[in-house]
Amino acid sequence: HISNGVTDKEYCLVYNQSWTPLSQTLDAAVSYPLVNLTSTLLCDATGIQPEVVNGKALVVMRGVCDFSQKAVVAQSLGATLLLLASNTTLITPSANVSEYSSVHIPLALMRYRDLLDAQQVFGENMQVKLYAPPQSKIDPSIVVMLLIAVVTVTLGGCWDRLDCVLEGGGDSRAEGGDLFLYSPLKVIIFVGLMSVMLLLMYFFYNILVYVIIAIFCLASASALFSCLDAVMDVIGCGTVSFSIKNCKLSLRSLVLAAVCISIAVVWGVYRNEDSWIWILQDLLGIAFCLNFMKTISLSNFKICVILLSLLLVYDVFFVFITPFFTKNGVSIMVQVALGPDAAGERLPVVMRVPRFSAWALNMCGMQFSILGFGDIIVPGLLVAYCSRFDVRINSRNKVYFISSCIAYLLGIIMTFAVMLLSGMGQPALLYLVPFTLITAAAVAGYRKEMRQFWTGTTYEVRAGMLELPVIS
Repeated sequence: HISNGVTDKEYCLVYNQSWTPLSQTLDAAVSYPLVNLTSTLLCDATGIQPEVVNGKALVVMRGVCDFSQKAVVAQSLGATLLLLASNTTLITPSANVSEYSSVHIPLALMRYRDLLDAQQVFGENMQVKLYAPPQSKIDPSIVVMLLIAVVTVTLGGCWDRLDCVLEGGGDSRAEGGDLFLYSPLKVIIFVGLMSVMLLLMYFFYNILVYVIIAIFCLASASALFSCLDAVMDVIGCGTVSFSIKNCKLSLRSLVLAAVCISIAVVWGVYRNEDSWIWILQDLLGIAFCLNFMKTISLSNFKICVILLSLLLVYDVFFVFITPFFTKNGVSIMVQVALGPDAAGERLPVVMRVPRFSAWALNMCGMQFSILGFGDIIVPGLLVAYCSRFDVRINSRNKVYFISSCIAYLLGIIMTFAVMLLSGMGQPALLYLVPFTLITAAAVAGYRKEMRQFWTGTTYEVRAGMLELPVIS
């Protein structure tokens, strides 16, 4: 916190909590006049008069010598606080135990560009305070993330249900080019390809990240078009058609395509602008998840059990087991999802919502609550199957669909609760898969429909001609 008595402003700093304890509130922090000595590296006291820095905060450039050496020199000159201006990535200052004990003044790093900004705002008359506001574990962003997840899964089930109703309860869309998983072998191959892709991303991240970004732009633009086009159909927005050289075109489709492509291009260009681009990423991510759940269908509960169980093992293995094999002890899933370099490119595979309670920490870099697309899509495929099954058995109460949505809600709440209590990220499928599968199985068992629910309509997918019996 920098002030000149009239104006004040806050900047980001990085410090070592075990080395430099700071006040948690601004009012409790001590104010010091700041002396700018960025013309020196302060590896020794040569050319510096003690009376200039005595009892004051001192800012010097980072580099050449260790943090502790600079701190010892500043302390010997009588400085009460040391700031190191850095032109590179900020890192937590560290030293060995003996050096910790010899330094008794606060030490922190700040960006050199922030110091230049402060000089333009305040001039040379600057008073500084260092404080570290506590970060709340429970943040309203979790509620927003929960709503995004539950609404997306519910809409995916409703969309699939609408398709099924329009097609008379059958699965004719399986013949229209959509991927219909009805073979356990296909499921195993599908999960195997996911595992191979994750490993390739881990070893060749710097190359493949741009391929994934390009694919996401194309896929999300197409998905957004599909979603908006469906909304237009529901609200009854008519189309105006015209022909060019015997090619019939729809004005509505052209406008929607232009809008969707523009949104995807804007996201691609400004994807690293954390302050606002997360809105577009979440919008495109919701459309991507909805279109994925519409495109890939599970033919029966047996396939649901196989797929969700394999993906549960996949999620747990790559989150909890792989840290034992990586050099830095960080799971492969985390490194791929967040990127090996926090300042570099990130994969667009998560929903992101800024942490509202971390407003002070956001100056050092936006703090986000995140949820992977897979944690929405995978249970969403089961919810979509339950929704279709309700139509096939003419269930007026939509008992399978509603119960699976409630199970997903409880599972995602459990995920967030365990995350908050443990203080670490969780593989969400570890909780979502048991909640949804057990609930669906319990409903089918209670209604004595497990046989139909388990076998589904695999024979109809392959034949494509038989009419489903209506079961009361």
